[in-house]
Amino acid sequence: MKPRCIKADNPGPFTLDGTRTYLVGRRRTAIIDPGPNIESHVGALVQEVEGAEKVWILLTHGHSDHAGSGAQLAGLLDAEIVGVGLDVATVLSPGESIHTDSGHLTMFDTPGHSREHVTFHWVDAQAAFPGDVVLGMGDTTWVGDYAGCVADYLDSLNRLRELGCEVLYPTHGPPINDPHKTLDMFEKHRRSRIRQVNEILSANSEATVSELVETV
Repeated sequence: MKPRCIKADNPGPFTLDGTRTYLVGRRRTAIIDPGPNIESHVGALVQEVEGAEKVWILLTHGHSDHAGSGAQLAGLLDAEIVGVGLDVATVLSPGESIHTDSGHLTMFDTPGHSREHVTFHWVDAQAAFPGDVVLGMGDTTWVGDYAGCVADYLDSLNRLRELGCEVLYPTHGPPINDPHKTLDMFEKHRRSRIRQVNEILSANSEATVSELVETV
């Protein structure tokens, strides 16, 4: 089982080749991360779910490249917005699920990239939609600028690892078919940055942020 995928035309340094919106189910359909509010992308999603009896819009987090079209799309489709971020109608508790005709999508918390960030576990397909916890390219992602974000991020990588998925569908970049290897790589990169910062601060406890950035 694989999800349908529609990629928005919004390439960039943080979005890579564009935001990928995934769809699970045909009659009872979940649209995961509807993407930016770009007319062509919204139109493609509306066309893709034509004939569905029930539609949910699932948000992993509220950044505009993931959630920007959510409100407009919900109005066009009479759909319920679920997850975290702006305009959410239903906030699921960790472990609660949306039931599509292609299986269950269970939500759990994966903060770090942002303070409010969730992942949807497609149990029936041994897959997950991790939003921006990991990308389909490279070995790092943006980690949010709030106190404790790095610790949250490392915990979130562990949560994803414990799912034992066979594939991850990140919102940016292609599917990840070797989740354990990729998650280990992202964790190794982050821990190497932590070590570098600690070494600098050990030598100079008064080092400024600019000095840390320049050295690292």
